[in-house]
Amino acid sequence: MRTVAVVGASLAGLSAARSLRQRGYDGRLVVIGDEPHRPYDRPPLSKEFLAGTLGEADLALERDDEELRAEWLLGACATGLDRAGRAIRLADGREVRADGVVIATGAAARTLPGTGGLAGVHVLRTLDDARALRDDLARGGRLVVIGGGFVGAEVASTAYALGLDVTVVEAAPTPLAGPLGPAMGAVVSALHADHGVRLLCGVGVKGLSGERQVEAVLLEDGRSVPADTVVVGVGARPCVEWLEGSGVALDNGVKCGADGRTSVAGVVAVGDCANWYDPHAGGHRRVEHWTGALERPAAAVAALLAYGATEPGVPRPPYFWSDQYGVKIQFVGHAAGADDVTVEEGSTDDRSFLAVYRRAGRPVAVLGMNQPRLFTRLRKQFGTTAS
Repeated sequence: MRTVAVVGASLAGLSAARSLRQRGYDGRLVVIGDEPHRPYDRPPLSKEFLAGTLGEADLALERDDEELRAEWLLGACATGLDRAGRAIRLADGREVRADGVVIATGAAARTLPGTGGLAGVHVLRTLDDARALRDDLARGGRLVVIGGGFVGAEVASTAYALGLDVTVVEAAPTPLAGPLGPAMGAVVSALHADHGVRLLCGVGVKGLSGERQVEAVLLEDGRSVPADTVVVGVGARPCVEWLEGSGVALDNGVKCGADGRTSVAGVVAVGDCANWYDPHAGGHRRVEHWTGALERPAAAVAALLAYGATEPGVPRPPYFWSDQYGVKIQFVGHAAGADDVTVEEGSTDDRSFLAVYRRAGRPVAVLGMNQPRLFTRLRKQFGTTAS
């Protein structure tokens, strides 16, 4: 291949570019990113950066001595992929022709309809999002977080530490039931109540009130929750609209094999937009976690450079972590399909424990709260025992 284009300049795209060079690719390498920023780390955006204890320079993912010999096209949004001409169309009219393409366009935060232009309403996905939210939180007052997932919980925790009055609204009966299951989801989300943060569950949001500045969150049960700032944390959608009509199969993102190969030869996908086949589960999964964006591009790049001639390996079980109210939460595997979960170390009441999820007696996931050493040991074993 003479030219490889990586579409997406966040962690997954950077990891793909690194893997290309590490595997000996010495041709032209073009990295296209829709944001104007060089690759930066996203997990701190809801925690240390939002709290003001970490600066923008600390978010940089590139090493000072790193030289990828890449052409960086930043602030350039991809709008289409011409399969026949091997060209990526950009919003400014330019085209990038490439022999190989790595799709790493990630995901975008979902928004609430009808809230555009209302001051004080935020999503949190990008550095620019975090800058704007940090400025509003500095004013203090009342924060309402819509969505009790991990990002929403981390924002609530950070705002609580900054002295704001915080309410979390979650439409589901139990926050985090999707990734953790209802029992453990309830345990982890109890951290809000432990710290005096209000958690309103089982009620949806009808809308927001306010003319120019948000004033309240209106709930479907008729209640109104006063708010000076609102954060909408209701998930993300894969950024794949630009691929429509390209021949790349789309299904909850870019549909891929176990090594990231797509339905189009010479095109692979990685990161939050990639719906990889999981041999363990016998189906496709889209994994929106930092570790997957770091690790999986190596397999995709190997398949790309070998023109699909490599044998796909088995992806490592997904791993993620969260820091909330001073508690470290770590999880590996898949809770979905587990028929049993047992606490095998510590106590849920103490918010320090290790829980193992099993299906038909075999471990499929592990959850740790404030048990980093024991969790790390089990995680190293987990890839060989999970099914």
